[in-house]
Amino acid sequence: MENNKIRTVISNITIWMLFLGTAIACSKEQGSPTEEEVVYPTNLKVDISLAGQDDYHPYGDGTGVVVFNVSADNAIKYELTYNNTTIETNTEGYFEYQFKKEGLDEYKVEVIAYSETNHAAKQQETVTIHVNENGFSELVWSDDFDGGSGRLDASKWNYDLGDGCPSLCGWGNGEQQYYTDRSDNVKVEDGFLKITAKKETYGGKSYTSARIKTQGKFSFTYGKLEILAKLPNGGGTWPALWMLGENISSVGWPQCGEIDIMEHRGNYPGQVSCALHTESSYGNTNNKGEVKVDNVSGEFHLYAIEWTEEKIDFYVDNKLFYTYQPSTKTEASWPFNKNQFIILNIAMGGTLGGEIPSSFNEAEMVVDYVKLYQ
Repeated sequence: MENNKIRTVISNITIWMLFLGTAIACSKEQGSPTEEEVVYPTNLKVDISLAGQDDYHPYGDGTGVVVFNVSADNAIKYELTYNNTTIETNTEGYFEYQFKKEGLDEYKVEVIAYSETNHAAKQQETVTIHVNENGFSELVWSDDFDGGSGRLDASKWNYDLGDGCPSLCGWGNGEQQYYTDRSDNVKVEDGFLKITAKKETYGGKSYTSARIKTQGKFSFTYGKLEILAKLPNGGGTWPALWMLGENISSVGWPQCGEIDIMEHRGNYPGQVSCALHTESSYGNTNNKGEVKVDNVSGEFHLYAIEWTEEKIDFYVDNKLFYTYQPSTKTEASWPFNKNQFIILNIAMGGTLGGEIPSSFNEAEMVVDYVKLYQ
């Protein structure tokens, strides 16, 4: 009798264990993923680039645009968040975002990669970026001189030719050069604009050079204009980055207004100046500024203006050195409420270039780019 009871208990235990094993097996088949089935993204990488970032714009070009390229192993989608808000989610890992607060600021963003089991890997990044003041955050016109033809982009530039005669011999300044459009004097090469002043007899002059302009093709009112350039070396050279009023043909000079962004006298290396010519002050104008710049011929420097309804600020390498802001604005003191066009050239001698040494043979101005933000 006792043996029958023992056999019955053992049998019941066996049945219970079989039932429990079956239940566990079913649970594994029908329930949540096991630990072995969970997938996490690994090797998360984030590459950040600021629009227009270079040695002269370490915090970007002022547009506020940042590009994030994100990748990870075992990831099927990515998310970019800022200030606890999702900016975008996609499967490519490419994000472009524009910060809009003016000035220099630091922003913390979070990048998230998700696996097919919806498990995540996260990484925080800090971005320091500068957004142009005055709202000049959109690049509206530029020339990087990357064309492969060797010639200027004819949709953007014209040439001034000759010596200014008969109406304006010496271009009004006693200049000694004859302007041409020959490749000897102006060309696009290796991603740069190169303007070369040369000692040679041509067109009745002893020197040749080039002067290019956007007249009739592009002009503007207000904005931030930047020109990255390396200036010619040599006494008598007079390189200039400047602008004239588009209405010069109807109102004349100086009524049209002239903005000299940068002028340099080769006889005084490193002495960079700016000036404004208006009906109230022109020629040897009172409205001018100067700054000492090291190695102007051996290194590129960034020459810029910020032009608003109120004033014009002049910069070298992002450092302000002069502001024109007349207390009373009249047609005579402020013709700068109308379009101006851009001019780049090297003059020889003249009122600012001065004496040209007999040893001079040639000198080159190299321009990397011209950019306008509004």
